[in-house]
Amino acid sequence: MELSILIAKIASVVYLSAAVGAVFSGDHYRRVLDDLFKNAALTYFMGFTVVILGLLIMNYHNIWVKDWTVLITIIGWLALIKGVLIIAFPRFVQSYSKPIFAGKGLQFFPYIAAFLGLLFGYFGFVH
Repeated sequence: MELSILIAKIASVVYLSAAVGAVFSGDHYRRVLDDLFKNAALTYFMGFTVVILGLLIMNYHNIWVKDWTVLITIIGWLALIKGVLIIAFPRFVQSYSKPIFAGKGLQFFPYIAAFLGLLFGYFGFVH
């Protein structure tokens, strides 16, 4: 359970930071996404990093139970899948990422990130 709480705290800070950043610096997020996929080495490094994070979570927290900790396991699996897709099919990931950071997608992203940040914050810091 200690690992679950640690990961929840980290996820909370990351998601809440992303939500605040998207609200106050939406243009910056769009530029980051554009720059990211223009630089092949950076794209590969991001995919490599996400694969490692996903595998670490899967290896140390592959817990399929009927409580909140399963969310961490799901995020680990999603990170692994996303990292593999970024490495293997970067243009495919780019084509699906751009709508999130353009138009209506950027309007919804902060709410989703804030919800996840508050949810993980509750389980990591309060619960």
